[in-house]
Amino acid sequence: MLTYNSQLKKLALPEYGRNIQQMVDYCCTIADREERNKCAYSIINTMSNLFPQLNEETDYKHKLWDHLAIMSDFKLDIDYPYEIVKPESLESKPIPVKYKLEGIKMRHYGKIVGQMIERACDYPDGEEKDALVMLIANHMKKLIYQINNEDVEDAKIFKDLEFFSNGRIKIDPATHSLHEFKVAPAQQAPTSKKKKKK
Repeated sequence: MLTYNSQLKKLALPEYGRNIQQMVDYCCTIADREERNKCAYSIINTMSNLFPQLNEETDYKHKLWDHLAIMSDFKLDIDYPYEIVKPESLESKPIPVKYKLEGIKMRHYGKIVGQMIERACDYPDGEEKDALVMLIANHMKKLIYQINNEDVEDAKIFKDLEFFSNGRIKIDPATHSLHEFKVAPAQQAPTSKKKKKK
């Protein structure tokens, strides 16, 4: 009857494979300490040969000895050349990163659009402000078009812009219009035509 890997003991570090794990398990059973040390060094050399490109990394040998200890479930009693990792340090969780969560009025526009509208509201009235507002409105329409390929009405964008600005920016759809966006057709790979031999 065949034995499948799924039926065997789970590997602590699968990247080294089951043969290395069996070598580590055997090393733990050696009674003589000096022989265990020799066996451990042989295993480290074999592990090093599996990933020769990593030999130039700093503390690579130290990592290998840590991995050997982990694969032995910290039961391998040998003279380690380095101070190995502690079992409790493997279970320690990283300190959670605190994010400054801010409410986004409409998530499909994102946070930056809201910030741009705030800046536009602070601009003095004039051509520069009008141009900036229209740029933002066109960008909003483009963002909507990315998630919804159907026609997006300008009035909807202007209404969202008024909502974002708390009524400080009002645009009349009867006198203003935004760009029309279309999905660009996918480029086809050029087909090479072979000349027929005569």
